[in-house]
Amino acid sequence: MHFSVILRVIGLLVMVFSVSLIPPIIVSLIYSDGALNAFLYALAINIAGGFFLWFPVRKERGELKIRDGFLVTVLFWTVLGLFGSVPFFLAETPDLTFTDALFESISGLTTTGATILTGIDDLPQSILFYRQLLTWLGGMGIIVLAVAIMPMLGIGGMQLYRAETPGPVKDTKLTPRIAETAKALWYIYATLTSVCALGYWIAGMSLFDAICHSFSTVAIGGFSTHDDSIGYFNSVAIEMICTFFMIVSAFNFALHFYAWRHKSVWHYFKDPEARFFLLILSSTVILSTLVLAMTSTYDWGTSIRYAVFESVSIATTSGFGTSDFASWPHFLPFLLIVTSFVGGCASSTGGGMKVIRILLILKQGMREIQRLIHPNAVIPVKVGGKAINERVVSAVWGFFSAYLLVYVVLMIGLMATGLDQVTAWSAVAATLNNLGPGLGDVASSFTSVSDPAKWMLCFSMLLGRLEVFTLLVLFTPMFWQK
Repeated sequence: MHFSVILRVIGLLVMVFSVSLIPPIIVSLIYSDGALNAFLYALAINIAGGFFLWFPVRKERGELKIRDGFLVTVLFWTVLGLFGSVPFFLAETPDLTFTDALFESISGLTTTGATILTGIDDLPQSILFYRQLLTWLGGMGIIVLAVAIMPMLGIGGMQLYRAETPGPVKDTKLTPRIAETAKALWYIYATLTSVCALGYWIAGMSLFDAICHSFSTVAIGGFSTHDDSIGYFNSVAIEMICTFFMIVSAFNFALHFYAWRHKSVWHYFKDPEARFFLLILSSTVILSTLVLAMTSTYDWGTSIRYAVFESVSIATTSGFGTSDFASWPHFLPFLLIVTSFVGGCASSTGGGMKVIRILLILKQGMREIQRLIHPNAVIPVKVGGKAINERVVSAVWGFFSAYLLVYVVLMIGLMATGLDQVTAWSAVAATLNNLGPGLGDVASSFTSVSDPAKWMLCFSMLLGRLEVFTLLVLFTPMFWQK
C-alpha cells in the first residue's frame, strides 16, 4: 500500500474539511452567541493538523489501489470525527467531555442523529448550525465530495467511491467519469436541500430553523435545533414537507439523476426497490394507525398523523420525532425499530441494511422453498425481470450474516457495561442502522450511557455508515499482506 500517498490524501481532505467551520463562525458573529473562539481555535487546529499530515509527503504521487481506497475511507471518517469534535470540546456551552464531543461529532457525520445533548433549545446558534452542517456533509459522504475535487488534487477517485457508496452493487456509475458522477450527486443533493429549506420557510419555520432542518432532513440525519424535534412546531404542513423529503432522500439517488436527465418520474414506480420500499412504508403506516386508534391512544385523525410521520421517520432512519413512539402500545415500538433495519434504498442517504438487500434475501428464501419442490430446477433470483448474478446474492447473504453477528456482539458488549436488555438492543439498532433514537434509557438521549458504552456505540455508528465490510476488512490479516 502507498502509505505516503494515503497520508497526503488525508492531510488534504482534513484541510478541505476545515472550510466547513467558516459558516458556523459567520453564524456566531451574526448572533454573538459566545462560541466564536471555539470555532476559531478549531479552524486553526484543523488547518494545522491537515497541514502537518500533508507537508512531509506533499510531493508523493500515485494512483490509489483498492486497498488504499478502503484505508483512506476508514481513516478519513475516523480522523474527521476526531477533528469535527474540536468545536464541541472547546465550546463553553455545551460543556462536553472529549468522549461526549467525539460521540456527537461521529453521530452527526454518520447521519445517525443520536445525541448526548439536553437543553438543545438553549445552545448557541453556531453550535446548533454546526451539528446540522456535519449531518448534511455526512449525508452524501465527505468522500464523494472529495472525489469531485480529486482531479484538482492529482488523485484518482474511483477506489474511494467504491469504498464509500452504499449498496450491494458498487460499480455502477451514472456518468462515464467518476468525478462527474460525484458532482451530479451533489448537484441533486444541494437542489433537494434548497427546495426543502424553502418549503420549511414558507410553512412557518424561521429562516435559521428552515436551513438547519433541511440539512438533516435530506441527509436523513434527524438532528434538530429543538429538544422536541419536529414536534416543536406542531404544524401539519411542516410534518408533510418533512415526510415527503425523508421519502425522497431515502430513494436511490440514481433514480433522481434519471428523473433530472430525462424529465420523467415514471421510473420511480417501475423500480422494484422503490416499490418494495413504499410497500414497507405503507404497511407500517396502516398497522400503526390501526393499533393507535383501536387502543384509544389517539383519535383517528391524530393516529393517522403520528403514524405516518413516525413510521416514515424511523423506517428511513431519519429519527425525527413528533410523538414519543417509545411509549406507544403493544408491539409498535419494537416494530418501528425493526423497520430501521431495512432502512433506505441503495445509494441513498438512509441507513440500515438497505431495501434491495432485504428484497434479495426474501427472493432467495422463496427460491430455496421452490427448490425443495423442484430439486433439479435452475431457478435464478430475479429483480425487475432481470436475473441477479449469484455472486451478488452470495455477497448479500454474507453481509446479512456479518451484520447480525456484529449486532449480537455489540449488544452483549453494551449489556456488559450495565445496560438493560431493551436499552442495549435498541442502542445498537439506533447506531448500527444510523437511526438515532432508541428505547429504554436511550429513548430521548444517550446522556446516561457510560463512556465505555459510548465508545462502542461510536464504533457501531462507523460500522453502519461504512456498511460493515468497509471497516471490518481492515481487521483481516489478508488485507495487510503484500
